[in-house]
Amino acid sequence: MAASSMVHRRVPPEGGWGLLVGVGMAMMFVVTLGSLPSFGLMFGDFLTELGEETSAIALITSCFFSALSFAGLFTNTLMKKTSCRTVGLIGATSYIIGSMMTIFVRSTNELLISFAVFQGAGFGLMIPVSYTTFNAYFVEKRVVMMSVAQTLIGVGTMFYPIFIQRSMDAFGFRGCMTVLAAVNSHTLVAMLVMHPVEWHMRRVPVDAGPSAVVEYGPVATTDDTKTKATAETDNLPELPPAGRGLGGHRVPEKLYGSRRASSIPGLGNWSGPVVVSDSTERDSKPATKWQILVDFLDLTLLKDPIYVNIVLGISFALYSDLAFFTIQPMYLFMLSFSKTDVSLIIAIGAGADLISRIFLAISSTCLNIKARYVYLAGALFTIVARFGFLCVFDFYGMAIVTAIMGFLRTWIHVPLPLVFSEYLPQERFPSGYGLFMFLQGNITFAIGPIVGYIRDVTGSYTVSFHVLTLVMALCVVPWFFEICYYRLKRQARQELEPPHVTIPMIRETKE
Repeated sequence: MAASSMVHRRVPPEGGWGLLVGVGMAMMFVVTLGSLPSFGLMFGDFLTELGEETSAIALITSCFFSALSFAGLFTNTLMKKTSCRTVGLIGATSYIIGSMMTIFVRSTNELLISFAVFQGAGFGLMIPVSYTTFNAYFVEKRVVMMSVAQTLIGVGTMFYPIFIQRSMDAFGFRGCMTVLAAVNSHTLVAMLVMHPVEWHMRRVPVDAGPSAVVEYGPVATTDDTKTKATAETDNLPELPPAGRGLGGHRVPEKLYGSRRASSIPGLGNWSGPVVVSDSTERDSKPATKWQILVDFLDLTLLKDPIYVNIVLGISFALYSDLAFFTIQPMYLFMLSFSKTDVSLIIAIGAGADLISRIFLAISSTCLNIKARYVYLAGALFTIVARFGFLCVFDFYGMAIVTAIMGFLRTWIHVPLPLVFSEYLPQERFPSGYGLFMFLQGNITFAIGPIVGYIRDVTGSYTVSFHVLTLVMALCVVPWFFEICYYRLKRQARQELEPPHVTIPMIRETKE
């Protein structure tokens, strides 16, 4: 083929500016996630002076996730109206404004607005932006780059509680809030590097051999006289139909919509069937208000029982985990641990989290385990570890148990988006994940105050921890029964299917 007519296609850079995208995503999660387990360190004394401890923490964290969920729900719609990076910048601005407001808080209500509403909403906008942009830049190297990003997140969150405690000792409460506001302003930088992937796409030639496969994606001729949008639109008149190679050979059907199991650190090795019919497959009748709402929220996903079970299970497990580690510092203070010991115990848990991230990254190169099974194992072993947590009262015992729970905590947080990417198709991930964030925030908002109320009525942290363990079990038990049910159903269907009989082909020969 002549050079002037050689066909190229544009592919993700797999590096280059994508490295900055990975660093920006890690920076954003370090700043935002690092503050959640350290909430008791930051605001424990402040809330104690106001006479509100556990109930206020439960209410504020519940409102935080509620604001996060509403913001995440609208992210998909905002991305359709404006660029992905613009949505991220709006989220970063909201997060920074909330951080600056915490410097001047004087009551629980003001802390509720600054931390829960502004910072929660900002975080909710930045999460889908970071995931979506990272996914666009990396396909072949997604596993490796996500492993590096998760390692950076683990290192940052490990030192975050120690950094907060040193800042509190050096500058006091409001001085520490000022320092954290400056640190949180780095989220703006993180969102600024989220360039559209179209700005940095690579151009690679399309193999014109007999076995070549026409892949979807923007392609262009070498003379750049015309840029084709996709292989299934502008290129169809020039190239063979979708599903055939340039030589006219049939492309294996499995190449289109193949199902691949996601590696643990590889965010979104997209796979899985379309769980419900697409909303565009409807007649030409005018859309009703209800239909508009269904399309806006993608509520058709709620017709799928497996998706609903995934959402409920992750929502319960995530709230239980975050609430447990938020209340833990207050429990340790009640046991007469010093602030230095508490910050060190939290840092040990974060260090174990880092080790677990590295372990998952290495093991994923050797083992191909579904992310949902890893998540289920993490939730189950966490329940066991929490019973051990309530049986130790010395520093070394508490540090060991916290390290175990920190190691298992990675199994609950890292595979979270992968559970959805394994089940949902790529085009429905933003809406499916946004709907999950909305439902998860409302579930958190509903059960959060209940846990705080139980703590205030009983006056016992132990009872509160048992309640949180029960909430974690609401993930393990339904998931276990669902997996067993569908596995038995699949086996029964296979047994009913008739065995395949191979009939030898008889060729007619001419005498």
